[in-house]
Amino acid sequence: MIFGGIQKTSLIDFPGKVSCVLFTPGCNFTCPYCHNPDLANNRTDLFSPMAEETVIDFLKSRQGLLEGVVITGGEPTLHKRLGKFCEKVKALGYPVKLDTNGSRPEDLDDLLADALVDYVAMDIKTDPYGYAPDISPVDQSKNLISCIDSILSSGLPHEFRTTCLAPFVDAGIVARIATYIEGADLYALQPFKNGVVLDPDFIEKKSTACRKEDLIEFQSIAAPFVTRCIVR
Repeated sequence: MIFGGIQKTSLIDFPGKVSCVLFTPGCNFTCPYCHNPDLANNRTDLFSPMAEETVIDFLKSRQGLLEGVVITGGEPTLHKRLGKFCEKVKALGYPVKLDTNGSRPEDLDDLLADALVDYVAMDIKTDPYGYAPDISPVDQSKNLISCIDSILSSGLPHEFRTTCLAPFVDAGIVARIATYIEGADLYALQPFKNGVVLDPDFIEKKSTACRKEDLIEFQSIAAPFVTRCIVR
């Protein structure tokens, strides 16, 4: 595998563990508010690719110091060697947290079946039936719902999370998302923070960041459906 970057130490990305965060390049979604546009577009001219061997050497050097490895993106499941890489990471004694957009259920199911991940976080951008055309050029509802069901039935610690930005999120949309993830361990509602994004024109002309009061309302809507609902 080729990686787009590494955060060598994180106290917040893998719940309860000191972890490192590995970023994979490339994504099959086009979220206008994406904060990793160079990675999402796989612009290798704008970041320094890291070889798998370099990452493994780093993880070997941090044994006894780090407690887990987070693999995020981009979208990690686009990489065919993801499973093999997870095998190497787990052979070093590290638990693995996977961040995914939920678009590739077969790949997720393979990782779960082979016990190659220990924690799964899935982003739910909006109502699963509302991804096209701004988040994905094609309907993703079948894939998203399949991944949600796989995560819920996996028995693994997990979370779902939504970045709260109109027109993708409002009270009705949160209510529908909550029904799909009923019984989840954790649902995290995240404020949109402006900055470098994939589609600045969309953000300026077609979107509105949800207010703190909105997130509190969304939390009250979703909380009855999940074990824990938080505003980050």
